[in-house]
Amino acid sequence: MKNRLFALFFLLLTLFLSGCQSVLTPAFVPKDTQHRIVVSVPEQKMRLFDNGKVIATYTISTAKRGIGDLPDSYMTPGGKMEIAEKFGAGMPVGTAFKDRVPTGEIVAIDAPGRDPVVTRILWLRGTEERNQHAYQRYIYIHGTPQENLLGNPASYGCIRMRSADIVELFDKVGIGAEVFVAETEADLLPQK
Repeated sequence: MKNRLFALFFLLLTLFLSGCQSVLTPAFVPKDTQHRIVVSVPEQKMRLFDNGKVIATYTISTAKRGIGDLPDSYMTPGGKMEIAEKFGAGMPVGTAFKDRVPTGEIVAIDAPGRDPVVTRILWLRGTEERNQHAYQRYIYIHGTPQENLLGNPASYGCIRMRSADIVELFDKVGIGAEVFVAETEADLLPQK
């Protein structure tokens, strides 16, 4: 019985100190209510707000198939979401990720024929019915080596950014920060 308890304790401790730590982190991190990200699909722009004031504007790419949240649709979910998890802190610019784990490869900007997730990852969780599958669909804000395609819908559902821009954004926003994907220009108008 003692050996089983020790094995269980060791297993739980190992999980806590391993890569599963990112799953546990949000419970210990206060929610970022200072920042808000607004993605304009019509403009292919992202604005970062700090306490209601725009502090940065970035050129981005949303999905080439448009807006939606059906599984396997390769569309960008619209509406209000939040940053659920962050990956890649301190990694070199251009670091390629597979399943949110660095592969060890560094991909150059506009490398021909390459389209991996690079540099940093902000994993999004939907907070509305219309984007309820975002987290399970692995919808991220992430760096792309295909920087020449930014400004046009070109992704497979995620929101792509220049590597330099995602590093800047990653360092400013925290877990829980709101992300709003506006499908139309009318969605960008202040709500009355």
